[in-house]
Amino acid sequence: MPGLNRVQLIGYLGRDPETRFTPTGKQYTTFSVAVTRRWKGSNGEPKEATDWFNIEAWGRLAEICQNYLNKGRLVFVEGRLHTDRYEQDGQTRYFTKVIASQMQILDRRPEEDPALEASLPPEEPAED
Repeated sequence: MPGLNRVQLIGYLGRDPETRFTPTGKQYTTFSVAVTRRWKGSNGEPKEATDWFNIEAWGRLAEICQNYLNKGRLVFVEGRLHTDRYEQDGQTRYFTKVIASQMQILDRRPEEDPALEASLPPEEPAED
């Protein structure tokens, strides 16, 4: 039976997207999304907590994210979890991110097209 690695998030951008290029020229864009959870505590008082997710988009989706997203925008992001491993000060460290396969802007600015949506097949990041 095949596995499933799928993440769906609705949240607000915590920073403006940053675009970079791999040594082979592939474009990717990174940004963070804050997702706030709300619930009632055992005594009935409202509580909330915010989780932050690092997002990475590749290719044409990276271009769209760079051109249309900015800090504070409400977005839907779908993708898969990916964990990078690296060495720092002799210790192995792990960094988990979402590799986006689609993005949809959920809030509207008056000057924008109300049907702005991006859904593209995901590009695999280069192993450079």
